[in-house]
Amino acid sequence: MEVLALADHLGDDAIARRAQCIQNEIETKPGSHPFDEVLALCDYPHLLEQSETNSLFRGWGVSMSDLKKQLDDARSMGVVVRGLVVINPGNPTGHVLAEENQHEIVDFCRNEDLVLLADEVYQENIYTDEKEFHSFKKITRFMGYGEGDISLVSFHSVSNGYYGECGRRGGYMEVTGFNSEVKKQVYKVASLSSCSNISGQILMSLVMNPPQVGDESYTSYQAERDSILSSFARCAEAMVCTFNQLEGVTCSKAEGAMFVFPSVRLPKKAIAAAEECNTQPDAFYALRLLETTGIVVVPGSVFGQMHGTWHFRCTVLPQEEKLPLIISRFMAFHEVFMEEFRD
Repeated sequence: MEVLALADHLGDDAIARRAQCIQNEIETKPGSHPFDEVLALCDYPHLLEQSETNSLFRGWGVSMSDLKKQLDDARSMGVVVRGLVVINPGNPTGHVLAEENQHEIVDFCRNEDLVLLADEVYQENIYTDEKEFHSFKKITRFMGYGEGDISLVSFHSVSNGYYGECGRRGGYMEVTGFNSEVKKQVYKVASLSSCSNISGQILMSLVMNPPQVGDESYTSYQAERDSILSSFARCAEAMVCTFNQLEGVTCSKAEGAMFVFPSVRLPKKAIAAAEECNTQPDAFYALRLLETTGIVVVPGSVFGQMHGTWHFRCTVLPQEEKLPLIISRFMAFHEVFMEEFRD
């Protein structure tokens, strides 16, 4: 039997409830900061960084050797690690995990007796022909693993994809691979909270059961869906192209989700100026960008990043007709900023 629960803050609740009973979850980094906030509330002391297995232009992935080392280091410190959080497609990196990498992650969790918590809320947002989205449940079943082989919690939401109904607060988690006693506790915990709002539940059911061929609304639905996703893809491509033209900036190809995550090599003078303000260098850059242009980006230091590197997350959501103006403002700002702090 599988458990399917509808609620407003399932990802947060699932981690928080587990952390109250056990010790730690691992999150690949860079990762979505709401997970960090929940884990921090539960005295979560050890966070794993996501490694780049290849160069920036070849994309992001999870290095299993690095992950194993971090796990061993945590255990040597007396930390009891119980789970691994993976966001695919990635936030903030905009990557889509290669299928082989997913196989490695599943085997890693199985061999290390870790619960796999799969945040898959951007599964509709795929912008490359080179990769496909595969749910971790699909991967585990394809590998021949059943209910008794691996514990998996999968998350989805109406807040993202082509529907983007953030205000409806609708989503679900599917709990598989746990024994009946654990599932009873999941139901018990869910029963302590109010149910998800009705409109959110209705929208989630529509996401899971979209119009099919032959339905009266299918043609218009498909046209609108394709139009939205195509616009996201074009915006992402334009942003990546722009960022890779800027001095000191490199950006991986946008594969999915709603973001691009450029790396920026900041001048030493800019880093020193940030330190004088008691601010992270990428946050200093992002704040200057906001003050100068009104453009909002999120500094990579919010999400976690390799030491000595600086990034910022930029969304692909701006209306397509407004993008040229945004790009021109960004390019002008960056040129002035780099000149002002040139070493």
